[in-house]
Amino acid sequence: MGVEGCTKCIKYLLFFFNFIFWLTGGVILGVALWLRHDPQTSSLLELELDGAHAPSTFYISVHILIAVGAVMMVVGFLGCYGAIQESQCLLGTFFACLVILFACEVAAGIWGFMHKDTVSKEMISFYDSVYDKAITDTMTADSTNRKAAATVLKVFHDTLNCCGKGHATSWLTQISDTLGITDLCPNSGLSSNCHKSINELFTDKIYLIGIAALVVAVIMIFEMIFSMVLCCGIRNSPVY
Repeated sequence: MGVEGCTKCIKYLLFFFNFIFWLTGGVILGVALWLRHDPQTSSLLELELDGAHAPSTFYISVHILIAVGAVMMVVGFLGCYGAIQESQCLLGTFFACLVILFACEVAAGIWGFMHKDTVSKEMISFYDSVYDKAITDTMTADSTNRKAAATVLKVFHDTLNCCGKGHATSWLTQISDTLGITDLCPNSGLSSNCHKSINELFTDKIYLIGIAALVVAVIMIFEMIFSMVLCCGIRNSPVY
């Protein structure tokens, strides 16, 4: 049993691309797990104040990425085994799985592009509400609420090395800290405004997800072509 000529070359190319696909699935799974447990994002996304939680949109995307990485590893193994065994059934199943994965990836890409700024905006909105509460409670001398809000705000500031919504509030908050009225800004001294830092943090991570998705899409297109060519070659081979 075995294909010959160009079809045999396609067989080994498909095996090679499937092995790369399997490795890529492992890398995506590893990156997704890192994004899920990254100390910077985890410390911010697990914050809570007065029953209000930090937005979970980012974690939803990461959990989808974890599922995609795991499925890719399974499908990649299926493709490798199907190519080596020259099984039309396995290759057909592999092709169907690839089509479904590719459709899901395109849909997720469109959704992600339409909502690429949502994570940052939601986190900035949550930060603003905490900041306003901390400052308001400081002015009204509400020690209990002030302490809770200040604790959450301090996590933001220390994690991102930032202080305040913009340049003006950053400057005013640092003056307030110097006068001993508050203790909100990071101890390192020089810091940027938090709106800018939040945007940079989540934008960088979303671009990382986008690059990974683009690489996977290119590999999947080649694999779909090779799997169909190999299937046709096996069907038309005189050996079978």
